[in-house]
Amino acid sequence: MPSQLHTQICDRLGIQYPIIQTGMGWVAKPELVAAVSEAGAIGFLAAATLPPEAVEGEIKKIKALTDRPFGVNFLMDAPGAELIADAIIRQGVRAAGYNRAPDAKLIARLKEGGVVCVPTCGAVKHAVKAEALGADIIVVQGAEGGGHTGPVPTSLLVPGAADAVRVPVVAAGGYFDGRGLVSALAYGAQGIAMGTRFLMTAESPVPTETTNRFAQARVEDVLVTTEVDGLPQRVIANELVRKLESGSSLTRLVFALRNGLAYRKMTGASIRDLLTSALAMQRNERLSRTQTLMAVNAPMLAQTAMESGDPAHGYLPSGSVAGVIDARPRCADLIAQIIEEAEQTLKRLTH
Repeated sequence: MPSQLHTQICDRLGIQYPIIQTGMGWVAKPELVAAVSEAGAIGFLAAATLPPEAVEGEIKKIKALTDRPFGVNFLMDAPGAELIADAIIRQGVRAAGYNRAPDAKLIARLKEGGVVCVPTCGAVKHAVKAEALGADIIVVQGAEGGGHTGPVPTSLLVPGAADAVRVPVVAAGGYFDGRGLVSALAYGAQGIAMGTRFLMTAESPVPTETTNRFAQARVEDVLVTTEVDGLPQRVIANELVRKLESGSSLTRLVFALRNGLAYRKMTGASIRDLLTSALAMQRNERLSRTQTLMAVNAPMLAQTAMESGDPAHGYLPSGSVAGVIDARPRCADLIAQIIEEAEQTLKRLTH
């Protein structure tokens, strides 16, 4: 492999290729995480959509499938975050991913436990703050990324962040092939992170009814809405999004309250836990009360599409790249193809 493709994050994470699979809720389950790590990249388990006490068991499932490094992604402002951090340290997980409301004490605990801290940021100023709090590697996601996203294109965000911090930066938002990997390196990143591309693989647990929607989507079908949970989210336009965007404020509020009760049942969190988490989110994201209530929509609506296989009544967080993906290769084949294309691209540029 050309030296250009062996970057700082390969050494820091103990991986062969500078590619990260993001911790997508209901999607990044043990089988997908293990398949990515076995192929020489690194997968991240999505712990945000698991009961905290179940996370350690899922970590053990991954360890039974691979002895390669992997990570766990979770929300530091959610109920049970401390339990998850303890499980990560106890099980010797290589890396921890996080984004919303970073907790300095929790980050320090992870670092003391030898865990590589890998937050995701959507703005240069957030990357600077993440570095100050102890980040070892920072994933910076541009506007093309799926789910919660900011307004700055990847092509502007990545070089800006790479210039602003000293730790390695990983580019996310719009990546799916080897040419993209080379472009990210040119921007100053040390690798790429992909979500939607890994969602569309053979090892992805997402039901066929839902992956068919991703395969059928055109680039123009992937848009940004604030109606799912009050924050900008890039999604595939579907029946649910159209209903939310045309509904009244009262309808959306009732909808959010119903999902809040379902989320409480799923996580086992108390009302006090949820209120504490909501207040932390409101402070960090500067949300209105209605937006804070809407925040519980996302995990439950994503479950409807990503786990229950109902893409009409659930929401479909997706990067813009869904519009150019129509195949579901094995993770090993996908990663090999990306690396081969990156090698060929580098040869073309240097000869």
